Amino acid sequence: MAEQIRIPDLANPVLTDIQKAALEFGQTLKIEFTEEAVLNAARERTGLSDFGSEDFLQRLNILLDEWGNDQQITKISLVGLFNQIVRYASNRLLINDLLKRHPEILDIKIEKPIIVAGLPRSGTTHLVNLLAADQRMHSLPLWESYEPIPLTGETLLKDGTDPRYQRCADQWAQMQASSPLMAAMHPMEPDHIHEELELMGPDFASYNFEWLAMSPKWRDHYYSQDQTPHYEYMKNVLKILQWQRGNKRWVLKCPQHMEQLTVLHNVFPDATIAITHRDPVGVIQSAITMQAYSQRIGRKKVELKGLLDYWSDRIEHLLRAYIKDRNTIPSGQYIDVPFTEFMADDLAMINKIYNKAGMELTDEASSQLQKFIDDHPRGKHGQVVYDLEGDFGISPDKLRERFGFYLDRFPI
Repeated sequence: MAEQIRIPDLANPVLTDIQKAALEFGQTLKIEFTEEAVLNAARERTGLSDFGSEDFLQRLNILLDEWGNDQQITKISLVGLFNQIVRYASNRLLINDLLKRHPEILDIKIEKPIIVAGLPRSGTTHLVNLLAADQRMHSLPLWESYEPIPLTGETLLKDGTDPRYQRCADQWAQMQASSPLMAAMHPMEPDHIHEELELMGPDFASYNFEWLAMSPKWRDHYYSQDQTPHYEYMKNVLKILQWQRGNKRWVLKCPQHMEQLTVLHNVFPDATIAITHRDPVGVIQSAITMQAYSQRIGRKKVELKGLLDYWSDRIEHLLRAYIKDRNTIPSGQYIDVPFTEFMADDLAMINKIYNKAGMELTDEASSQLQKFIDDHPRGKHGQVVYDLEGDFGISPDKLRERFGFYLDRFPI
């Protein structure tokens, strides 16, 4: 049985010595949180200077303004956000440079991907990692999503490790040291299959920035914009990866697709979409507990009420958009994946998805999937016990009332 983990100090964190040291170290750092500093750091990191279309600068500056003027973000967290932005800007330089040298990459076809959509914390991660265990499929490991193109002139380490992989592993080790319970909530090992929205990062797009820090201004901008160009950008990066690896069918996943189904279908018209369904209350309590835990280092004060309000609204927006646009996807190209049914029999659900996608669950694939299940037992890093009412002051039944429009159609 998995170890039961209860976090009793969400509102008033009792910091570890490592967490205290990280916050103190952050206070010693100086950071210039400006467009010029970001772009110069990316140029220096890559040795390149051509970012391509400069429309991304508006989006970059929305983030710089919102995060740079948020007095509640800790210094160590602001440095981390700066480094994330520099990584995205660096990737943009590398992507633009490669596509200029090899324009034929854009002619590559991304054919019949299987795309997992569903609320965050609803089983999408387990589903995509399980599908990715089938060696007939291309998928997106975390380390490669962070740096899809190697730095110019960088070679393998002496032991044969890709330095991009090593950087991701080092980052995960640092996260485990500073936030030791994160592995139980959202593992981020280098080989962990990640969301393709990471590939929109170099275009400074997607709702991912909302997960990195409190970002209501960014959310409002994102809501107001057609996301098609950013999905096309992401698709072009997938073409780069396919050019590097060879032709296979892709398996992808991202909860953002729930509110972008029309865009998703327009950009990937032959995709099979597997949509997970879970009680929104379970989703919210999981998401805000994880966010609250991360705020003990990320913010000067943990904002439980703010997290409850923000992510309850955010999940409602995802679900209402999904209900509105669900019928834009041909019925032969999507399949519903109830969370409880999937958790009860992983392989039976995979077989249903494969039938929908026109694939056979071969004996070899079944063996590969079963090995993944055996190697990744549920609760491997412990099981977090949630207390929505005790921690956030609202009962599950009360919170569930606002989601009747969804639960009436999907009695989960």
